[in-house]
Amino acid sequence: MDRLTRTRGIGPAVAWFLRGRAWRVYRHLDDRAWSRLAAAITFTSFIAFFPVLGVAVALGVAVLGRGRVGDIERWASDQVPGISQRLDLHTLFDQAGTIGLISLLLVLPTGASWVDALRGCLRALWDLPDPEANPLLRRVRDLGVLAGLGVVSLLSLGVSALATGAVHWAARTAGTGWPIRVAAYALAMVVTFFLLVYLLVLLPGVRPPRRALVAACAGGAVGFELLKALLGSYLTDVATRNVYGAFGVPIALLVWMNLMAKLLLICCAWTATAVTPAERPRADAMDATGGTGGKDAKDAAGGKGARGAPGEGDGGGGTDTPPPPPRPDPPR
Repeated sequence: MDRLTRTRGIGPAVAWFLRGRAWRVYRHLDDRAWSRLAAAITFTSFIAFFPVLGVAVALGVAVLGRGRVGDIERWASDQVPGISQRLDLHTLFDQAGTIGLISLLLVLPTGASWVDALRGCLRALWDLPDPEANPLLRRVRDLGVLAGLGVVSLLSLGVSALATGAVHWAARTAGTGWPIRVAAYALAMVVTFFLLVYLLVLLPGVRPPRRALVAACAGGAVGFELLKALLGSYLTDVATRNVYGAFGVPIALLVWMNLMAKLLLICCAWTATAVTPAERPRADAMDATGGTGGKDAKDAAGGKGARGAPGEGDGGGGTDTPPPPPRPDPPR
């Protein structure tokens, strides 16, 4: 990279990019093996997906009624483009009570494990250890977090259903399509924004700076809508391709979940790099390190145990770049 900064013509642009926030976020992610973190989130998300889907369908039918099943299908199609059409949702709706009860029993272990894994991956980007707690109480708390996420998702489903009805009514009344479509996209991004606030603040238990949080959630909401628009046809092609056979839908789900996991990690890294490594322990709302002092706090702040390397944090936002190796002793 140093050679590129000295290259005539592009050198100043490269140097400007290396000093920018985007490069710092990438270095922060790369230093913490974000591909492995995304793989862990993808695996646990896939394991918990079908039990959570069964519970969500049962609750959606119970709250909204069978008359709004079409709204639930459209909401699922919006969240997982090109894949939900391949899932037999009508069977889920017809057997919502039985499937919901069985799924609820499966959600207890799989959902709690998903919350625990997701929290650990997000806290790893903050250089924070896992909070110490009784394992049983920790599972109960994870289920509470999952229930809160379900409530947020149900609210988003309700808002989407109302917005869809309003959009169709306005389209029939006004007769103009593109302003209504823009309003629908804007509302979808607002719903995703608040969902990301829950995932980036309440789930990992951190207190990021407000401006960084707003920027991360806004960028994540836009990125989510762009991914849905750009990859919907590709995921449909993967799910329906004969070469994959019965594995087409699971493969498409894994691809989509991995992309969503990486987008979430990028948003989390944006908030984590808004503070220096020395300030990150003080952002721990769960107080796993005691807030100040202590070996764990020093490690999380850039001591020997942190993977961000010792002595970092002088620059704004925490560059997380390891220091150069020490000079060898002069010959005697």
